Amino acid sequence: MAGGLRAVGRICCAGALVCSAVTLAPVSAQAAEQVSTNWAGQLVTTKHATGSFSSVSGTWVVPTATCSAGQGAYSAVWVGLGGYREDVEGLEQLGTEQDCSRNGSATYGAWLEILPAGPVVIKLQVHPGDTASASATVAGHSVTFRLRDLTTGAHYVSTRHATVVDVSSAEWIVEAPSSCSSLDRCTTLPLAKIGTTAFAAATATSGKQTLPAGSTAWSTTAIKLEQDSVTFSGQPSNGEAQDATGPTRTVLTAAPSAPTAPYGVFSVSLTEQTTQLSAPSVPTLPGFGRR
Repeated sequence: MAGGLRAVGRICCAGALVCSAVTLAPVSAQAAEQVSTNWAGQLVTTKHATGSFSSVSGTWVVPTATCSAGQGAYSAVWVGLGGYREDVEGLEQLGTEQDCSRNGSATYGAWLEILPAGPVVIKLQVHPGDTASASATVAGHSVTFRLRDLTTGAHYVSTRHATVVDVSSAEWIVEAPSSCSSLDRCTTLPLAKIGTTAFAAATATSGKQTLPAGSTAWSTTAIKLEQDSVTFSGQPSNGEAQDATGPTRTVLTAAPSAPTAPYGVFSVSLTEQTTQLSAPSVPTLPGFGRR
């Protein structure tokens, strides 16, 4: 992605995600939920161990990033193939990004990426509120990317070579991108506040079947993103009492709704919960108690 960021793929790569498989009210057969620190959305695999996908597509409304000065925040919305299993290195993906700079301004753009290579900026302007339509199609080691802004009519098509290909899953994702010094050294960045992202026409092709997310033909996994941070505001003054207010804990959650077949429609909604933690007391050495 632009600015040295990348949308890191693997759902269980070391240090990048916290995964916990739990039982969820079925979205489709064998539906499940996993919790991640950087992915939120829907993912499908075939019900056959050797099954694979040749194409994935979807549309979404480019969300508006709500920014405030002081800290950068980042988000990516994309469709892709692969990157789910821990034992693979490939991921073919493209989408839009909605970022906040440290001065509080929002920027928007488009990108594609074939892991393990870095992201490539797509020269196509997108704006919040535009409807973007994207697809990735794999044939051998060739990947054809298509991105169209249905609001402005602008479009992009490119076929690229992939050294490593993974087509074992298809996904529609909202992501907190990562800053990487190498493929295995990545730090997940704060997710930008983008509200709700609406996906539609989310389909995947396996063999001769093109079916929507939520189809009972797929095994579906709903992925919920959770980021937890603690902010310290009060500092001891002259070694005396600390401010009455303690640090604040913020939990940011991005959760997908159940996809609706036959339309492949679902949304990923962002919520934020902040709680005030108790201020720690200043330790007192024995014999030096206050009078």
